Amino acid sequence: MTIFAALKPIHEMTLPQILTPSIEKAVKVLFDVTIDKVEFQTTRKEFEGDITMVIFPLLKVVKSNPVELGNKIGNYLVENVAEVSRFNVVSGFLNIVISDDYYLDFFGEIKDDVKFGFVTPNPEDKAVMVEYSSPNTNKPLHLGHVRNNLLGYSVAEIIKASGKKVYKTQIINDRGIHICKSMLAWQKFGNGQTPESTGLKGDKLVGNYYVAFDKAYKEEIAQLMSAGKTEEEAKKQAPIILEAQEMLLKWEAGDDAVITLWKTMNQWVYDGFAKTYKNLGVDFDCFYYESNTYLLGKDVVQIGLDRGVFEKDPDGSVWIDLTDEGLDRKIVLRSDGTAVYMTQDIGTAIQRVKDYPDVGGMVYTVGNEQDYHFKVLFLILKKLGFDWSKNLFHLSYGMVDLPSGKMKSREGTVVDADDLMQEMTDTAQKIAEDLGKLDSYSADEKAKLYNTIGLGALKYYILKVDPKKRILFNPEESVDFAGNTGPFIQYTYARIQSIIRKANFDFSNKSKMTTLHEKEKELVKQLELFPEVIQNAAQHHSPALLANFTYDLVREYNSFYQAVPILGEEDLEKKIFRVQLSKKVADTIAASFKLLGINVPERM
Repeated sequence: MTIFAALKPIHEMTLPQILTPSIEKAVKVLFDVTIDKVEFQTTRKEFEGDITMVIFPLLKVVKSNPVELGNKIGNYLVENVAEVSRFNVVSGFLNIVISDDYYLDFFGEIKDDVKFGFVTPNPEDKAVMVEYSSPNTNKPLHLGHVRNNLLGYSVAEIIKASGKKVYKTQIINDRGIHICKSMLAWQKFGNGQTPESTGLKGDKLVGNYYVAFDKAYKEEIAQLMSAGKTEEEAKKQAPIILEAQEMLLKWEAGDDAVITLWKTMNQWVYDGFAKTYKNLGVDFDCFYYESNTYLLGKDVVQIGLDRGVFEKDPDGSVWIDLTDEGLDRKIVLRSDGTAVYMTQDIGTAIQRVKDYPDVGGMVYTVGNEQDYHFKVLFLILKKLGFDWSKNLFHLSYGMVDLPSGKMKSREGTVVDADDLMQEMTDTAQKIAEDLGKLDSYSADEKAKLYNTIGLGALKYYILKVDPKKRILFNPEESVDFAGNTGPFIQYTYARIQSIIRKANFDFSNKSKMTTLHEKEKELVKQLELFPEVIQNAAQHHSPALLANFTYDLVREYNSFYQAVPILGEEDLEKKIFRVQLSKKVADTIAASFKLLGINVPERM
């Protein structure tokens, strides 16, 4: 990752902004050459330096060798730029050492800034709508939904922190044959059961009837096949599937009894989902329901036909030919005039911009099996002439697998989200009890801590991985208190809180320090990256960049913690600075983890 991106200055100018004009002037003065760009990178660990200028591009315009060129520019910077204290040249790289004054001044600016790294949205800028979760109302949320929700929520929060207004939304698949299957099974086998009468979450109860339908359907198929039907015939003729299809037709016709049952059972599911979302720590600003959107887009098809974007086949079906774009022909309206998913998605996107006129882009958090669908959707919207179509992004992600035997799922194939969160809390409890450091905690404090650690472990393990990659999720490994894990970072945060509680002196005023220990400087340098990491994470829709920055910050802090005394330091000015530095690291951990949807404990 290129660390030094071109950014609006968050506080004072960044190092590249300070150095670039001086380097351009040095090249003009020394070689009478005008350059319009300077390339920087982070200095490699084995060399002294805080930022490195890449010399090689200059060799195209200056007749010199890289070492001589680097030395001349380096000497000019030392003499003319207050922030540069010394330099060294390695091959074609000028490693520049920045003065302690620069880092002390920078730290003085950010020390008490509670919004450090965050950009306030400009009211004139367009908003971004982020879609995630988008479940079916016939079963509970599962492991796949967990990654989807964590990614979508975190990306929304990161984009917001980068300076954009954000709307978080989901489209709920609340209609169709699969919903009717749960409804019919409840009618047949439910005996009037409700979430209240069973003590089950509503989504679990409805999900159980979806399973019950499948069981009854398979039994009927087997009976028909034993009576001589082929499997295909049996699947079509099984009485229970015919009843479900009849129920769907009644729903579409607005049958009062069916609509009432549909609303009742869907509400059970929504109440269940709400509990899962609350526990998972995600939320939404607005909701879309497929029962309201499934007819959207049909009017757009006619507009597309009029403009020559779509074409009608002899059977009356409507298509778009994308073969010139390296894709294929895609149907947007069936010959009987009914819409396909693509038509609905076209209509829903357009409707969202009507509902929220300040929206200028959308992010769709959907698994990578839908990559092709979104390529086609975005291209169709572009061809229809919607300007905001250039700001559509498919946040594509890989599946989450569990090591076999690690968790028992209710149905043997799908891991329930609530079960997974409970398993994580239980795993955190087991490990915390084995470590035996919670003797002074009340039962409530312990329960809250186990939940914070367990969910922090789950979220961090999933979010530290690039979204596109498939994950093998190991619950026990994720709750390890060492290594690149949520609990390791949470533990460091809690350790710093302990230091702050023990600091029995006033450390609020700016320290009078004039020089920095090498470990202090490295820590300030790591903090300095935070604003740019937020911007990069927003630009790339990747919470992984933020997660791994936080891990690097914590590693740097632990190295500092081991190398220098903090409360045991005799020099008061150094002690004040080190407590301030510790506090800023803790604040940055908390701010970064909040963008990942992770809580931090005050004690562990």
